[in-house]
Amino acid sequence: MRNVGAALVAAGATWDDVFKLTFYVVDTSALAIVRAVRDEFINIERPPTSSLVQVAGLFRPDLLVEIEAVAAIADR
Repeated sequence: MRNVGAALVAAGATWDDVFKLTFYVVDTSALAIVRAVRDEFINIERPPTSSLVQVAGLFRPDLLVEIEAVAAIADR
């Protein structure tokens, strides 16, 4: 989530600009942890739409989760 936050900042966005999150996880038994960590970063009063997909593996075998965030910012 910190890496996603850094990417948002680099694009001139914040977590408040995120309207869709997709989590790709190898193991769904950690769902409570994923939600708890997500809630540290997003506005839980107005959360973005989110999906969670279980996958057999990710690009790097040592990774357990991949996060895709879609944000919209006004033209500046």
